[in-house]
Amino acid sequence: MALVVYLKTVTELRGKGDRIAKVSFRGLSFYSRVLENCEDEARFEEAFRWPVASKVDGNEMLEIHIYNYSKVFTNRLIGTFRMVLQKVVEEGHLEVSDTLIDDNNTAIQTSISIEIRYQPMDGSVRVWSDGEFLDVPDDRDGMFQFETESLLSSHSYSTGTPPGRSSHGIPTFRKAGKGVFSAMKLGKVRSSKDNHKKGDDPAILETEDLDRKAMRLGGGLDPDAISLASVTAVTTNVSNKRSKPDIKMEPSAGRPVDYQISVTVIEARQLVGLNMDPVVCVEIGEEKKYTSMKESTNCPYYNEYFVFDFHVPPDVMFDKILKLSVIHSKNLLRSGTLVGNFKLDVGTVYSQPEHQFYHKWAMLSDPDDITAGCKGYIKCDIAVVGKGDNIKTPHKASETDEDDIEGNLLLPEGIPSERQWARFYVRIYRAEGLPKMNTSIMANVKKAFIGENRDLVDPYVQVQFAGQKGKTSVQKSSYEPIWNEQIIFTEMFPPLCKRVKVQIRDSDKVNDVAIGTHFIDLRKISNDGDKGFLPTLGPAWVNMYGSTRNYTLMDEHQDLNDGLGEGVSFRARLLISVAVEILDTTSSEIVSSTEVQVEPVSNISESATGKVEEFFLFGSFLEATMIDRKIGDKPINFEVTIGNYGNQIDGVSKPVAGRKKKKDGIGESDEEESELIQNSSDEEAEDDGDLVSVSTSPPMKPVITDRNYFHLPYFEKKPCIYIKSWWQDQRRRLYNSNIMDKIADKLEEGLNDVQEIIKTEKAFPERRLRGVLEELSTGCSRFVTLANKDQNLAGRTKLDQERLKSCMREMESMGQQAKTIRSQVKRNTVRDKLKLALNFLHRLRFLAEEPQHSIPDVFIWMMSNNKRIAYARIPTKDILYSIVDEERGKDCGKVKAVFLRLPGKKGFGPAGWTVQAKLEMYLWLGLNKQRKDFLSGLPSGFEENKAVKGTGLQAVPPISLVYNMKQVFQLRAHMYQARSLFAADSSGLSDPFARVFFSTHSQVTEVLSETLCPTWDQLLVFDNVELYGEATELRDDPPIIVIEIYDQDTVGKAEFIGRTFAKPLSKMVDEHYGPPRFPPQLEYYQIYRGNCPAGELLAAFELLQIGPAGRTELPPIDGPSDVDRGPILPVPLGIRPVLSRYRIEVLFWGLRDLKRINLAQVDRPRVDIECAGKGIQSALIQNYKKNPNFSTLVKWFEVDLPENELLHPPLNIRVVDCRAFGRYTLVGSHAVTSLRKFIYTPPDKRANNWAHTARLANGYMALTNGTSRSRPYSRPISHSSGDIVVNMDSEPNIKKMETVVKLDATSDAVVKIDVNEDEKEKEKKKKKKKKGEEVEEEEPDESMLDWWSKYFASIETMMETLRAQEAAWAEAEEREDMEIAAENAEIKGDDSHVKGTKPKEKTKSKNSKDKKKNHGSDGTEKKVPKPRVDELMVYNKELESEFDHFEDWLHTFNLYRGKAIDDDDHNMVDDDRIVGRFKGSLCMYKLPLSDEITREAGFDPNMGMFQSIPHNDPINVLVRVYVIRATDLHPADINGKADPYIVIKLGKSEIKDKENYISKQLNPVFGKSFDIEATFPMESMLTVSVYDWDLVGTDDLIGETKIDLENRYYSKHRATCGIASNYSLHGYNVWRDPQKPTQLLAKLCKEGKLDGPHYSPGGKVKVSNRIFLGPTEIEDENGLKKQTEEHLALTVLKHWEEIPRVGCKLVPEHVETRPLLNPDKPGIEQGRIEMWVDMFPMDGPAPGPAIDISPRKPKKYELRVIIWNTDEVILEDDDYFTGEKSSDIFVRGWLKGQQEDKQDTDVHYHSLTGEGNFNWRFVFPFDYLMAEEKIVISKKESLFSWDETEYKIPARLTLQVWDADHFSADDFLGAIELDLNRFPRGAKTAKQCSIDMVLNEQELPTISIFKQKRVKGWWPFVARDENDELELTGKVEAELHLLTAEEAEKNPVGLGRKEPDPLEKPNRPDTTFLWFLSPLKAIRYLVCNRYKWLIIKIVLALLLLVMVGLFLYSMPGYLVKKLLGA
Repeated sequence: MALVVYLKTVTELRGKGDRIAKVSFRGLSFYSRVLENCEDEARFEEAFRWPVASKVDGNEMLEIHIYNYSKVFTNRLIGTFRMVLQKVVEEGHLEVSDTLIDDNNTAIQTSISIEIRYQPMDGSVRVWSDGEFLDVPDDRDGMFQFETESLLSSHSYSTGTPPGRSSHGIPTFRKAGKGVFSAMKLGKVRSSKDNHKKGDDPAILETEDLDRKAMRLGGGLDPDAISLASVTAVTTNVSNKRSKPDIKMEPSAGRPVDYQISVTVIEARQLVGLNMDPVVCVEIGEEKKYTSMKESTNCPYYNEYFVFDFHVPPDVMFDKILKLSVIHSKNLLRSGTLVGNFKLDVGTVYSQPEHQFYHKWAMLSDPDDITAGCKGYIKCDIAVVGKGDNIKTPHKASETDEDDIEGNLLLPEGIPSERQWARFYVRIYRAEGLPKMNTSIMANVKKAFIGENRDLVDPYVQVQFAGQKGKTSVQKSSYEPIWNEQIIFTEMFPPLCKRVKVQIRDSDKVNDVAIGTHFIDLRKISNDGDKGFLPTLGPAWVNMYGSTRNYTLMDEHQDLNDGLGEGVSFRARLLISVAVEILDTTSSEIVSSTEVQVEPVSNISESATGKVEEFFLFGSFLEATMIDRKIGDKPINFEVTIGNYGNQIDGVSKPVAGRKKKKDGIGESDEEESELIQNSSDEEAEDDGDLVSVSTSPPMKPVITDRNYFHLPYFEKKPCIYIKSWWQDQRRRLYNSNIMDKIADKLEEGLNDVQEIIKTEKAFPERRLRGVLEELSTGCSRFVTLANKDQNLAGRTKLDQERLKSCMREMESMGQQAKTIRSQVKRNTVRDKLKLALNFLHRLRFLAEEPQHSIPDVFIWMMSNNKRIAYARIPTKDILYSIVDEERGKDCGKVKAVFLRLPGKKGFGPAGWTVQAKLEMYLWLGLNKQRKDFLSGLPSGFEENKAVKGTGLQAVPPISLVYNMKQVFQLRAHMYQARSLFAADSSGLSDPFARVFFSTHSQVTEVLSETLCPTWDQLLVFDNVELYGEATELRDDPPIIVIEIYDQDTVGKAEFIGRTFAKPLSKMVDEHYGPPRFPPQLEYYQIYRGNCPAGELLAAFELLQIGPAGRTELPPIDGPSDVDRGPILPVPLGIRPVLSRYRIEVLFWGLRDLKRINLAQVDRPRVDIECAGKGIQSALIQNYKKNPNFSTLVKWFEVDLPENELLHPPLNIRVVDCRAFGRYTLVGSHAVTSLRKFIYTPPDKRANNWAHTARLANGYMALTNGTSRSRPYSRPISHSSGDIVVNMDSEPNIKKMETVVKLDATSDAVVKIDVNEDEKEKEKKKKKKKKGEEVEEEEPDESMLDWWSKYFASIETMMETLRAQEAAWAEAEEREDMEIAAENAEIKGDDSHVKGTKPKEKTKSKNSKDKKKNHGSDGTEKKVPKPRVDELMVYNKELESEFDHFEDWLHTFNLYRGKAIDDDDHNMVDDDRIVGRFKGSLCMYKLPLSDEITREAGFDPNMGMFQSIPHNDPINVLVRVYVIRATDLHPADINGKADPYIVIKLGKSEIKDKENYISKQLNPVFGKSFDIEATFPMESMLTVSVYDWDLVGTDDLIGETKIDLENRYYSKHRATCGIASNYSLHGYNVWRDPQKPTQLLAKLCKEGKLDGPHYSPGGKVKVSNRIFLGPTEIEDENGLKKQTEEHLALTVLKHWEEIPRVGCKLVPEHVETRPLLNPDKPGIEQGRIEMWVDMFPMDGPAPGPAIDISPRKPKKYELRVIIWNTDEVILEDDDYFTGEKSSDIFVRGWLKGQQEDKQDTDVHYHSLTGEGNFNWRFVFPFDYLMAEEKIVISKKESLFSWDETEYKIPARLTLQVWDADHFSADDFLGAIELDLNRFPRGAKTAKQCSIDMVLNEQELPTISIFKQKRVKGWWPFVARDENDELELTGKVEAELHLLTAEEAEKNPVGLGRKEPDPLEKPNRPDTTFLWFLSPLKAIRYLVCNRYKWLIIKIVLALLLLVMVGLFLYSMPGYLVKKLLGA
């Protein structure tokens, strides 16, 4: 079904020129080739084809534009032809000639003639064959071909993401069958229409674009690190005969990796149960770890940290279940009872942002009683770190936010907080095709004796889900077991475990083994949208793959059967279904346990899974080359299998009973069986009834290609295979999947293009992106029309229907969104929209994976000597045929290059890098009845050779194809150079050569020794290459070339470095060798080794047809130009790059950290620099130990380099050691791959020099007072003086945001950043108002403030900044969503209502500080404004990353030596290979250079471009290291803790602070400073390590961090001593640099040759042409004011980046956070350390004493709690004698964490009303850290502890009310916990006290005992009832009184009611004494109080009774009297 337009001619053109045509239909445009120098007629004679899947509508348009093509300018439109296709639709064929119209729609003379054909799907128009046109280039994929000429004229660069990692950093675990290199691009892709881009806009056709290579690229690396190769080799297939090769050589799945899982259990709350002693157990897989036990509390606080280390494959890791359980009172004697647990799988954690949950609450449930509800919460952090992930610790929000448990549950985004219980039913029906799992010896014996023949397998099915297992029964000896059982799991829904593992196992007496495993991903079989559906699957067959089927006792590939790695053979298929039912836990008949249940289910009918159809698989082997010679030269054949069909060695285990029933899975090529099977489809029976499958190619002896590889001589005779098989017809599933895959492929390619255009800074990326999105939305709408067919097929499951609905919805909305986004794509939004489009790609890929398999995958095995050697696995959907183009598999009916690889673990490592064999293979799979087309995609020109000669057998497939057409070619491989190769020798270099394979030929380049960047510059000529097929097809679709790069070793075999693929550019005999296609241009090809990039190759390939006249017609080859190279041909002139002259200057500074070479020390090193064959040597360092710096600083050399920066060769740095007798030893080498960042561009005098500073400023955001927010620019005020005034705030304490202003160096402007006085007054008033009823807090006294006040204030500022940024990002995202929603809803009103949400953020008023504070709280908490404290900058990363590694002029190059170890992540530098560092720099520029530079004043010609660089003589420096604290250390002891201390090394000096270790702490606060004297350059690498102290044995390293002090010292950013935000002479913020700001400023101005500084009265200072304003007074210690210029100077220093030309940001006073790493665990952070370093030159003034940062000592306090009374306490006891309810009340209290110090009141016995009177005093002394709001306690952990451990815990007072019992345990009645920093104010009376004080704690105003000092009131006691609800169980009147230790000493008090200051005895009612002591009183009390009403009632009743009795008694007598009238 297609529309084909044949463009014949365009006539009556004016003038002479190059013409090009663009033909568009349905938004997809094709370009014709360029016709050069046409006069009045352009004969295009080209056909364009659009595969169409929906009918063409009569009013659709076809457009043809004709342009004048220009290489330099935009193409000029000549005219347009538009035509409505109504007539075409009716007739199907039309020839048209018509005139063109110009832009103004007026006709012009030029006319066009075309022919159009259209064949709709239903065949309503007459049928025509493809052959009726000349060459129809069948561009079935309709892909945009980004065709361009050369990469050479451009300044583009591109990069490759390492395959297997998607661009955003999370490894993608795709099915291993998918090529990770779906991005490979085989060299130049040429279309038959010559090379022009098909863009969506003529503007793309600007020259540059046409002349550039569009290269694919990956993630966001920085431009300099970008690899130059097109990541890919084959992007588009030009014609439809070949498909892209999948070039994934090494299986990535199944390889073990390092993981570290860290779990911090912080605390638990609301645990259900009375008076418990809880322990938390953390369990991952099999490993368990426990916290300590906390006594009698329902809300224990642990803060314990656990680390689990694993070394397993990713899939295994992510399926492990992480279980948190709370156990009540576990100790040595009893195992404890489970309170509740919480489960999730590790994969869920890993898929979280940052791979972690931070401070979240896990909700516990009871697995034995699902009706019980929540059993409590555990607050924890869980993080999963893989190699190379770094975990960012999120900023800690304030404690209050986290106490909101419901809002912080430990659940992934989008999962409701209320999860319900659900049943998961996994139904197992039956299996078939099982392999035999036993040896047949025993079976034969049995058969001989008993005569029975048994199936040799005893299968059962095991299902694992959420940490539980269920098994079916065992079916003894059956290859086709039928179970019909269901396994039921009970689990919370939605579950936090993603995969269900279904495994068929063979039951065996010794041990059961897995036969096959299948994983069901619940995300793919459910949908959580509002129209979503619960998980459902099947009934459907799932296929299981694993090891090969032959049974051996020890199966080496058993792992494959367990689901690790890619299965290499079909094992069995299993019929299952999955369903989920949400439980109503309130119903009574529910089973409350979560035990797994197994029940029988009824059988399902045969047809339930679909109608069985006969499928036909055809394959042809066109070429088998590159067969590994290790196999030996026995005959080789290939076997193709699908399921068990076609497997002749070990395929079928026949059912024993010889069933006459047709089985759906088990057929065999044996005669007897095929007869049973054949007659399934009656209508076909006669024509191929006796067709026997042929599944193997005939064995053939291999022929030697070269020393590594064989090939099979399939010259003109190509063997074929064909297999008939029977499967349920579920093609629709695969079709839908294919449509989505194709849309995704197209999208991926388009997005790669867009990224490419952005990366290479080409024009109009937005146009290409619009085109891509347009394509996406048409693709989506196509899906919706196509997928809706075949709704009523048999075997459609619920999942099919639901999936279809949700896919349609998704695709429809995606199409809509794509349209919307397309309309929003602007120049400036390209990047954001690109991100959105990448999300589409992920969504598409996810949707395309079909969870219900149908037909098993196809395996191709290479057999040698009947043994299986290597295999390839091809997903069925890729080769499935459909008449609709979009539905057809991408490789169906196409020739595909297939690479075979070794099975299982054999394929890991080096064995997996070599190709086992390369096949050119054609495959076709479809229904037998659609078979007629199965040969249509083969290269034409063959005859069929059939097995059966005879008549009537038209349909018998051929067993081989004989090609009678053969073309002869010459291949020219222009091998120019390679770069960044793998180091294959121990010297750290390689001796590389390249081997080029084409068809059955191979040739090698010469070996270049000792280089990683060889320039071969060699032309390899392959003569007489014979290729089979038609010439035209070979032109468009030549076979691919494989290039392998090896390292030559003197002994042994050459070592493999890597491989890449290319497609040659072909020229036929009749074509002209000349532009635009020839000569070909050099391109970069990415070299891979396994799955890792291993370098790039720069080469070009051309394939030239040799005609009848022989080689004479070919373009001549220039003979060898240089004699010394012998017969080696150089790359010809037209192809090699154009060179020009460059000068490279090298700054030689010094060498550092050189390791020993062969045990000898390096003594006299020298550096050799080489680039493009030229080079220079440094001066020799005479004595490396004494002074490792060079004596001559700058040298230069000149070299000829390509003009195109992209082609610049790498520059090699080598260090050699000069030994005696003129010997040299290589120490190490470094290759600078991109010289781009060292290219010098002379500054443009006219231009604005602000660009650089602005970039810095934006990069670092301006930082004043430690805040970092940007603010809208204030309006500059002009001064006529031509100066720029920068006015700073005079009062630095008020927080403001900084402004970064871009100003021209010459303009005059004032940047006013000031808050004038009256405004400040207003602000103060505002603050007062804001606080309202709050008590005014006094400003902190200077003397109270210390360094820590500054630190904590700064940290808070950092958090706030981070929060503000997050809020801003969230807001921006929200706005974008709103915009999209608005556009979707077609709200196109004024934009302001949407956009108006943003400016708020920016225009926050000056006191935004206060606003920020309230932001986020509900406005109910009135926060006190922050006391004014001077701040410093806290960086949550290393200082280096903030200041570009301090490489502003001095760069560090790592020197490598030794072999590169292969590893999956090459982004990890192999530190073991680093043997030292070279410090220096480079500068390159084109000659000649303008004289302006050299004429500048003070220009030193010896220093070249490196002017004003300090000298590198040794210098003595005092280094002062401040270490504040470490966080999240990796535990080093068995108890999960560590005893850390600090070790500092610098050169030879080492300081060990061992005696001050901190016991059992993972977050130790060190607060220390260390002074070390050092001499640069000898001692410049500072190492700060944290060690773990051990009582016995050596201390272990926890982690270390290294700082290069030299780079910091010499940096222009001045990292020697941070610049404080304020200048003060005394106090906590004293200026600590020995030089005052004025001196510093004067020095900087002098160095930068600046005019200034000029101070003038009125607080002004002028530097260069900037004027800064600031305060001029300072207070000394005695409070006297003095005049000073220091503030002014400091103002300038803080804004140094605004100074033109020399400005750069100076390092502020700061604290940096550095990760601690351990060499044994590379890449995984072991904790972080907060620190900073000051350096002072010894020849300068001496610095003052170090700042005191020793940790704050906790302050001693005493909390006195008086328990006055209780009321309404619930009554627990029943009285023995009177039966009344009473309680014997007492109150217990403790400060959180100190349960052992608990205190009890005396007992108020026999309270009958719940009232108790105590007048009892508790006294709790404690140590408290005000700043952290934590109590500090030190205690020994256990009897065996060596020393005390310090704990920091929140200050919480717990009061409990109990009922005392004499003989049994006391009963717990209720409790209240008060956080002493924020607790509700007590009620005035008992009446006003209610449970709301606990329930609505968040809303009530809170007080802090530390501020109030004394509080009295009533508080409620609460406990949980049976339903888990909180209920009021009493009230307590208490008084809290807080004193400091000193105050407490002055007025002491006694405990209880003791002296001193005794409390009076409580006045308790008498009944409290036992009733037998004073019976009368008790009785009176009973009578009066309790039974008063009862007694009155009884008395009344008695009176009544008496009266009735009297009445009855006297009645008769009275009656008689009355009657008788007596």
